[in-house]
Amino acid sequence: MAKSRFEYVKGFENHPILLPNTYIAVRIDGRGFHQFSKEHNFTKPNDVRALNLMNQCAKSVMEEYTDIVIGYGESDEFSFIISKNSQLYKRRESKIISCIVSRFSSSYVFYWKDFMGDVSLKYPPVFDGRAVCYPSLENIRDYLSWRQADTHINNLYNTCFWLMVQDPSQKYKSEKEVENILKDTNSSQKNELLFSQYNVNYAKLPEQFRKGSVLYSDKRNVTEIGKNGKEVVRSRRVIVIDHCDIIGKEFWEKHPHILK
Repeated sequence: MAKSRFEYVKGFENHPILLPNTYIAVRIDGRGFHQFSKEHNFTKPNDVRALNLMNQCAKSVMEEYTDIVIGYGESDEFSFIISKNSQLYKRRESKIISCIVSRFSSSYVFYWKDFMGDVSLKYPPVFDGRAVCYPSLENIRDYLSWRQADTHINNLYNTCFWLMVQDPSQKYKSEKEVENILKDTNSSQKNELLFSQYNVNYAKLPEQFRKGSVLYSDKRNVTEIGKNGKEVVRSRRVIVIDHCDIIGKEFWEKHPHILK
């Protein structure tokens, strides 16, 4: 590589290294997505098209970076867990975050029409990212449990909020009025409100809304066309998209390979 008298500026570069022997949780969030969803007429409280688009973007990230062992997403955020022994980009923080965020963002634009149909993309989406290291299996499971619990809390509130705002009788005058009504209610009261006023059993709403999306890699038998033109069955790594509980033990007992 050619050298010049200007090369000294490389000495100003800083490459923070994430702690070794720890799980890396990279969480990305949509920036200004409240306005973005409004501009693009997302269905409230949940737009299945937009949620599935997020899942496709996460799948694209996990297909590119095989050190990611599990992903969890809801609304406009996604978390990716990188294995403890990963040496991805020599564990350089800025490199890991920037590559994952850019892959996710570009996938969002690339797959937009596949999921959003005739809805025109008015301007590019923006996502930010952060990385946090967790030393133990318990820590990383608690992190994922935290994100799923947050999904439930947010979705229960949003389900109540938008049903009240969109109430055909227009009994509530403004979004601010609905906010004031809901701000002091607990989960039981919100469930009762849904059932008594709108005949909605929250427990029977789609799991994708209540529990978010869980993505993990697994080995599956896939039928392919061999070089001789005949069908052959091969074991391949695939990304599974599920909507299930990850707070309890059942998921982890069924898939012990994920975090080990």
